[in-house]
This record gives sequence, structure tokens and C-alpha cells, in this order.
Amino acid sequence: MQKVPVNKAVGMILCHDLTKIVPGREKTRAFRRGHIITPADIPALLDMGKKHIYVWDPGAGLVHEDEAAIRLARSAAGPGVTWGEPNQGKVTLKAAHDGILKVRLEQLNRVNSLEKISLATLHNNRPVAAGQPVAGTRVIPLAIENEILVEAERHCGSPSPLLTVLPFRPLWVGVVTTGTEVYEGRIRDGFCSIVRRKTAPFGARMLGQVIVPDDPDCISREILQMIGEGAELVLVTGGMSVDPDDVTPAGIRGTGAQVVTYGAPVLPGSMFMLAYLGHVPVVGLPGCVMFNKTTIFDLVLPRLFAGDRITREDIVALGHGGLCAECEACHYPHCSFGKSAW
Repeated sequence: MQKVPVNKAVGMILCHDLTKIVPGREKTRAFRRGHIITPADIPALLDMGKKHIYVWDPGAGLVHEDEAAIRLARSAAGPGVTWGEPNQGKVTLKAAHDGILKVRLEQLNRVNSLEKISLATLHNNRPVAAGQPVAGTRVIPLAIENEILVEAERHCGSPSPLLTVLPFRPLWVGVVTTGTEVYEGRIRDGFCSIVRRKTAPFGARMLGQVIVPDDPDCISREILQMIGEGAELVLVTGGMSVDPDDVTPAGIRGTGAQVVTYGAPVLPGSMFMLAYLGHVPVVGLPGCVMFNKTTIFDLVLPRLFAGDRITREDIVALGHGGLCAECEACHYPHCSFGKSAW
């Protein structure tokens, strides 16, 4: 690159976008890379505080910021992620469809540990909508050494692309409602309508609901019956506390399912249970789901509909940000479903 006084730049080619900032009003691209400076441009450039401009005169082994940003985006984007043209040196990556954003955090940290590289993303496991920006990347200088860029590309793409969006799948959902008082008609069930409302945005197909007494054998039998009829997700409501009559956890275990967790570091929702019978998630929902706007259910539900198999480590990690009252107040980081993300 060459640094040239503005009043001597007429006829020269601008080598990067120039940004105009009006405080409190806008930040826009005033001049595009490749623009040929004319006499009429000189006053505007001076008004922007530009007494000098850069013209492109690359040294050996240097890559322009626009090309570098495109290369980084191309390397980082996996299935479900698209990218656009550079704007002011930055390339924005977007979700190609509704789903869950997966960010490989170790790779992201390795990329950003490199000098002169910047790659920013939304939080891992966040629900995103089609067309929503999920990441942005650029290099810090106007030109970067090719060897640094090559290393960044390697970290972006290996062992797998740094960014993917898993699409939601319209699962068949079965609901097993437990509680002798509900089974005997003493009170009405309050769970099923809430479950329908929360699963509907993912295209859930309700297989049906069955109400059973507080009998672990009966609970086990109905869960297995639901799966046998084609349920791809079974939600078991009620009976999740430590009261002696609350036997839903025993009923879930009685199916032979592999238990991921009984209990979670999330409030409300600490009495949550997750198990898998083969590939089918079986979820024990605590009573707070009926009364609280955001609970553990809202954190894991999008991932279940994306086919993302949740591990014990995933549940443990929810403790950071798992105070859902705080999540509701600030939309950070997990509880954006139903709010800003949709």
C-alpha cells in the first residue's frame, strides 16, 4: 500500500472501504474499495477527516483485508451457514435456515489467538432464524501476511467447520402425564397445553397424551408404548420432586433408558431429568414449567428438535447463565428462544 495525500490522489484507486460516521445517527460506507478518486471527492474526504488515503500496492505475501475476510468466512462456514460480500473489510456469516447454532469453541479460540485476526460469533447452542447473522470476521490491518491467514483457515476448518446450523426437525411428540390426582379427575392437567405451545414453533407433531397414576411400572409401560407407536420425543410431566409419591424418575429409569441427568444447575428447573432410549429423548419435566416463563425446558428444547444429543457435560455447562430470571432480563446467553431470535 502507498499513503498518498488526498489532494494528490485524483485518478488513483482507493484500496479499502471508507466509513462515514455521523454521531448518534449513522455509520455508512461512503467510498467503496476500487473507487477512482475524482476532484469532486476531495472536499468530502476532507470533511471526513481524511488528509491521506491508501492506494493498493501489495508487498510480497500480503493479502488484502477483503480477500482475507472472505477466506476466513469460507473456511469457518459449515452446513447451514452462508456468507456475503465484504463491507468495510468485514464479512458477515448468516444462518441458511432455522436451527441451532453450533460453535466449536476451541477452534474459535485458536483462531482469535492469532495476531491480526478477528472472528466473533453468537453464543454456542443458540436458536437462530434463517437469515440471522451468526458471526462476523475480518483482519485488523488493511493487509495481512498470507502465512497467518493460512494458519487461521486451518483452525477454522479443522477438524470440522467452526460454524454449523443444525436444522429443526418436526418430531412426533408423546406426552405422559403423571399424577394420581389428575388420573382420578380431582384436578385438571395444566401441562399439556403448555407443552403444545412451547413445541409448536419447531413443527412438533403431537402423537397424543396419556394420563397415568403415580405408579412407576405404569409410567414405564406408557413411555414404551408411546415410543412403540412412533414417538421421537417423549415428555413426562409431573411427579419430579423428592416427595415419596413422586415416582416419575423411577418410571423413566424402569424403561431401561440411559439416564443423562436427574437434576440440573438451572433455576427454575433443577428437578429436570433427561434420558435416552436408543435415539429417543425421554424428558422428565418439573412443575415449574407450568408456572415460569423460562425454565430448563426452554434451554434444552431447541437442541432436542435439532437432533443434538445432549450430554451430562452440556447440562453441567448450563450453570453459567442458568439463573433464568437473569436470562429473561438480559436475553443472555441461552434464553433468546421466543424473544430476539424469533
